[in-house]
Amino acid sequence: MKYLHTMVRVSDLEESLDFYVKHLGLVESHRKEVEAGRFTLVFLHAPGDEDAQIELTYNWDGGDYDEGRNFGHLAYEVDDIYEICQRLMDAGITINRPPLDGHMAFVRSPDNISIELLQKGAPLPKKEPWASMPKVGHW
Repeated sequence: MKYLHTMVRVSDLEESLDFYVKHLGLVESHRKEVEAGRFTLVFLHAPGDEDAQIELTYNWDGGDYDEGRNFGHLAYEVDDIYEICQRLMDAGITINRPPLDGHMAFVRSPDNISIELLQKGAPLPKKEPWASMPKVGHW
C-alpha cells in the first residue's frame, strides 16, 4: 500500500491556491478540469516531496463547507483492489463504493473518515461479485 493524497474541498480556488502555494510554499504538480462533473482538481506537494500530495477539489457550482464537509478523503494505492476489499469485507467492514470498475473503492473508518482505495496501474478486469455490488451510504 502507498499513501497517495488527501482531498480537501475549497470554496474559492484562487484564494486557496494563494494560501497553499504563495504563502505555505506548496508546488502545483498537476490539475484536472472535469467539465462533465463541473469540478476542478488541483494537486499540490511540498518542494522535493512529490509522493505526498494534497488534492484541492473545487466544485464549480459552489458550496459552503463547514469543518465536516471540506475534508474529503484519504487515498491509498493498492496492489490488488479486489483482495483488499475482500479482506475488509471479511472483517465486517462495509464497502461503501465497491470496485465496480476494478479501479476504485471507498470504505469508512470507525470515525467515519472516507478512505479511497485505488488500484495500482491499470484497472483490473471487472469481476463478480464486485461489478454488480450496490453502493452503500455515501463516501
